[in-house]
Amino acid sequence: MLCNYHTHTVRCKHASGKDEEYVLEAIKNGFDCLGFSDHSPWPLYEDENSRIRMELSEFDEYYKSIHSLKEKYKDQIKIYIGLECEFLEDRMDWLLNFKKEKKLDYILFGHHFDSRIRNELYFGHYKNQENCLERYKETVIKGLSTGAYLYLAHPDLFMKTYREWKKEFEKPCLEILKVCKELDIPIEYNLAGLITRSGYPCDEFWKLAGQVGNKAVIGLDAHAPEHLCDVNLVLESRVKLKQLGLEVLNHLDF
Repeated sequence: MLCNYHTHTVRCKHASGKDEEYVLEAIKNGFDCLGFSDHSPWPLYEDENSRIRMELSEFDEYYKSIHSLKEKYKDQIKIYIGLECEFLEDRMDWLLNFKKEKKLDYILFGHHFDSRIRNELYFGHYKNQENCLERYKETVIKGLSTGAYLYLAHPDLFMKTYREWKKEFEKPCLEILKVCKELDIPIEYNLAGLITRSGYPCDEFWKLAGQVGNKAVIGLDAHAPEHLCDVNLVLESRVKLKQLGLEVLNHLDF
């Protein structure tokens, strides 16, 4: 099966294309299912900004739009409605209530920010480089333990800050991977990062995942309809991950 659970919309302020164009592109390229998981709105503090996510006021329209496409194309493709969210400890009750109230299919764990949504706390460009991976590890493990998330998206996002792998990264990464293994939570091989050469997916990280025996999902992290045409790259990535020793999941049940 060809499935992508990591799909954005223009509401996140850094994607393009109409919702229906994503669906049509997925159908054209042979996808069996498509999950929309735009960047989650959060109740924000005064010192935070929502420059890379939808506003809370946009959510109902987002849900209505994707649900209408789900019905319209139900004979051609399975469509799911989700969100991509960080772990913000003081707002997790809100998130879980929101998921239940809005009847979301799933939430992806895209851990971009540490505790607050502020530029210097973005794990892809973390101000305090010396502490970046340690904070990432601590908060990811806490987030995983909540059971709120379908899978851990771009688990090696921190490499966007460091760019070069260091031997001392091995221990904290193994801690993350072993918790994912214990909790049976898949990790995502993120093709958007691969295409843009963002520092992730990092080969050394994925070799460790193969040693641990993690389950993997391939995510296109589509920010434009044309990103759903990279079928050959999906297939090549499946082969690579299997050769490294990972179990690659083509479809997720939830």
